[in-house]
Amino acid sequence: MKKITLLVLPLILGLCLLAQQFHGNDYISPQEKLNNEYCTGVFKFTDGLIIDLTNGNETARSYLNILNWLEGRVAGLQIYYTRDRTPIPFIRNTRASVFVDEVEVDPAILNDLSVADIAMIKVIKGPFVGAIGNGGGGTIAIYTKKGDDEDNDGEE
Repeated sequence: MKKITLLVLPLILGLCLLAQQFHGNDYISPQEKLNNEYCTGVFKFTDGLIIDLTNGNETARSYLNILNWLEGRVAGLQIYYTRDRTPIPFIRNTRASVFVDEVEVDPAILNDLSVADIAMIKVIKGPFVGAIGNGGGGTIAIYTKKGDDEDNDGEE
């Protein structure tokens, strides 16, 4: 019995190492790749829902404001409007902070930001230390396309 165990053990270890080589930590999901490419500092290491607008989200381009497109696509996100029709995001009934390229902005700015210029959105549902007051209502971080990304749109 000991001989069989001694022969089987190296075989099992070899298979485990082989599996780790092919399915190990070398795989990076498309969301992780976007997170590494666009996010820096606290934004990079905070977990959140990453939405890729560079590939296949043509429906987003038909919206004038990205918050209108996000409503109904992100669980817990509701959009309320001010008297002048500025959309204000709330996550789980608490006002969310809005960042564009990691700079905190007033949500009214999003009325002037073309949805076609947005590459990625990261929605952080919990408190976020990068926001004023720790962003208790969550954070919506919007990242615009970089210069080399715009060449992929077919526009010359």
